[in-house]
Amino acid sequence: MSDATTYQRPAIPWAVRLALGFIAVFVLFALFGQWLSPHEFRATSLLDRLRPPVGSGGTWDYPLGTDARGRDLLVRLAVGAQITLIVAVVGTLIGAVLGSLLGVLAAARRGFVETVVVGAVDVQASLPIIVVALFVLAMFDSSFTLFLLLIGLTGWEVYARLMRGAVLSAKEQGYVTAVRALGASPYRIYLRHILPNVVSVALVQFTVNMPLTVLLETALSFLGLGVQSPLTSLGQIMSEGRDRLLTAWWLTLFPGVIIFLLALSISLVGDWVRDRFDPTLRSEN
Repeated sequence: MSDATTYQRPAIPWAVRLALGFIAVFVLFALFGQWLSPHEFRATSLLDRLRPPVGSGGTWDYPLGTDARGRDLLVRLAVGAQITLIVAVVGTLIGAVLGSLLGVLAAARRGFVETVVVGAVDVQASLPIIVVALFVLAMFDSSFTLFLLLIGLTGWEVYARLMRGAVLSAKEQGYVTAVRALGASPYRIYLRHILPNVVSVALVQFTVNMPLTVLLETALSFLGLGVQSPLTSLGQIMSEGRDRLLTAWWLTLFPGVIIFLLALSISLVGDWVRDRFDPTLRSEN
């Protein structure tokens, strides 16, 4: 009888499954949550201002209560989740693409180009990003596009460092030496052989950076320098309720819980993805 064993894919931990479930629910809520309420997210009603949620004296007309202008908190959370999702994905993607391109360029060109990129990475890593963001958003008109670009330029240095190291390591591998000896052009070597083997590094870091992007957006919006009216975000909703923590606790509790669970869920999934697909970790097993 053969003792050969069949390969079994590692089971997904229950914590990661719960995290994936919450992320799926969050995305659905962001996309379709506005249809859960008949109210428009910008519609005000002073007669309905600061109504509590159901279970605390409120009614099903406003199941999660209203804010100081009488706006339905449920539909505002849905719109805020949509904006937060856009900022998290697009902002993280901008940093990932920029940093990865600079990292690959530094490893490919070496010399002066590498010196400039490494120097820029060191400068970016030493900057207090919150202070820089506060300065830029205070000096210029705080538009959503500017805010999104500023978020996107945060964290690119991590991708640049990782991709530069991964490409330099891949260039010394035997398969690259072999195709180079066969006369393959540098363009073909990078496009067909090196990049497909290092792209997983950037993908893993993308999942690690995304919760940091969510928290940065929350912090800037909470300080009043993030997403501006008439748009809204989860951080902005929390900011609007910070002066009413005791009298209107639902204005900060509900968006705060969503932000916490979202950041935690993405972090759990990111750690799992890193453990599964990071080549440096796989080589140790």
